[in-house]
Amino acid sequence: MSIEWVNQAIDDLRAWGRARDVEVDADEVRLLCDYASDYLNVNELRDFTPETFDELLLSIYPRKVIAPPESAPETIAAARTLVDYLSETGHVSAETADAMRARLDDIEPRMPEALADPANFGMAKSLFSSIGPESLEQSIAIPAGELPDMPDLGDLGEAPCDCPACTPLPAVRLAGPGELRTALESIPMLAEQPLPGGDDPLQAWARRVADLLDHDTGGAVTGHAELDESLYDLFDMLYRLQTRVPVTVIGDHIDEIDADGEIDLRAVLDRLEWTGLLRVTGDTAELTPAGVWALREHYLSMGVEAPEAPDLAEADAHGLIEGLLDGVPTEVAEADIDRWLAGREPAEAAAELLAAASGAPAVARGIAITIVDRLGPEAESAVRGYLDDPELRPHAIHWLAARKLSAPPLTQDELLWVSVDMLALAMPAAEEDPEIFAENMAASGPPAHLIEEMWRVDHPDVVEVLELLGRSIPDGAVAKAARKAAFKARSRAIR
Repeated sequence: MSIEWVNQAIDDLRAWGRARDVEVDADEVRLLCDYASDYLNVNELRDFTPETFDELLLSIYPRKVIAPPESAPETIAAARTLVDYLSETGHVSAETADAMRARLDDIEPRMPEALADPANFGMAKSLFSSIGPESLEQSIAIPAGELPDMPDLGDLGEAPCDCPACTPLPAVRLAGPGELRTALESIPMLAEQPLPGGDDPLQAWARRVADLLDHDTGGAVTGHAELDESLYDLFDMLYRLQTRVPVTVIGDHIDEIDADGEIDLRAVLDRLEWTGLLRVTGDTAELTPAGVWALREHYLSMGVEAPEAPDLAEADAHGLIEGLLDGVPTEVAEADIDRWLAGREPAEAAAELLAAASGAPAVARGIAITIVDRLGPEAESAVRGYLDDPELRPHAIHWLAARKLSAPPLTQDELLWVSVDMLALAMPAAEEDPEIFAENMAASGPPAHLIEEMWRVDHPDVVEVLELLGRSIPDGAVAKAARKAAFKARSRAIR
């Protein structure tokens, strides 16, 4: 998915809506654009066609999005707003826009039925429904490396520590030297204050950044001396998070320093962009590739271990899965997966991933299966080849059925096994945030009659899964059934 064009489209759409006093459901339109980009080769707004909405709303949404049938009108309304925007801004012709509206009129009465029909559910939606919607949006469920709960910014002056024995730095992905040197040419600060000649420009850039972070700049960076003094803490936090953060996070950091509220957040963001260390996109901000590189050089100069993350697109299937398990920011993971898949034919990619998944723990198998779920019917031969693998057979059946390819029906035992398998994938997230898991279980957890039979499943994680359900399900009777099933599973010594 091209993050940049989607972000820009949403920013422009919001501005368009404000100018016309039109209510814009930006989150729903973003989901339309994300899925169109991921699955339908829509790389800019003008690529939308009437047929795009057919695929999105009657095929992709039912497969990927956990949403009740009664939510369909909201999605259709967002699609109509998008069509109005595309037409008024000239991204599509008036004739195309009329055809899109006619197509939406046809889709509207059919979409609720498509959302409700289990036959339409893709593997991620059908089998991960107990994990929660956030893991179903095909940005791959990464066990670590996601944006965590925001830290208490009042502690920013204390928590980040220069000592390498304290909090280890995460491994970061670095841009190549050529890309970095090109980036230096467009940094406003360096245009006004050029790097000294004769030195390697990258090393000179690293020294310039170190000066900004360690020396008393007296407000020359942000316009506020007290804020300049805290730049190391701010950039250290962004380096550790490795992902976009809401600009309000930086605003909270400023508020801790400026209790009177006299510092203008927008002006500070502009100054930080001027340095070349920060990039602001819409309502989010992140370190630039040049900023990440310079900060890592600064850490290394202080003797701090600052590991570099490997390029997972160059790994084999085992390396890709292991790298994702180690924790990769979602956007980086998406890019790695896209490039990994681009280097292989669909059948080849599916064969490699399923081979790596065979016999693997549930979390690793879940990641492999989720990536395979991105592939189209061209991967059929490879997926069909795993119908004889007891662990992968239920996943293969679901994959084939979701693409309306011939597939044997799931037996009751296979349905039970794959239900346990997908809940095993959910366990790490459930342990980190049991309240969210409990909410998801209340909304879309397995029914009591299914839970009561799970103890029979020969799955290594069945006891842990049933105990998790017994702790998490809000319905007391269903939770009791899970605890009884866990007792039965333990009695069989299934580990």
